[in-house]
Amino acid sequence: MKAAEQGDAGGQFNLGLMYGKGQGVPRDYIEAYMWFSLAAAQMGDAAARNLDLLEKRMTPEQIAAAQELTRNWRPR
Repeated sequence: MKAAEQGDAGGQFNLGLMYGKGQGVPRDYIEAYMWFSLAAAQMGDAAARNLDLLEKRMTPEQIAAAQELTRNWRPR
């Protein structure tokens, strides 16, 4: 989590996986989407593929909320 919060793409990707599967954290597709979006901006394909898969499980409202979180995210 610390690496992801500091802007590390690998950490963001892994945190997206964790939130998407509910491993070590509660399952939260909105959080997973945000972390995959941030990782995709740096990593490209792998994160983007997971983002596409995740979108298929989300409602339009969830996607909009996740996009808003992503726009407002800043490294700590």
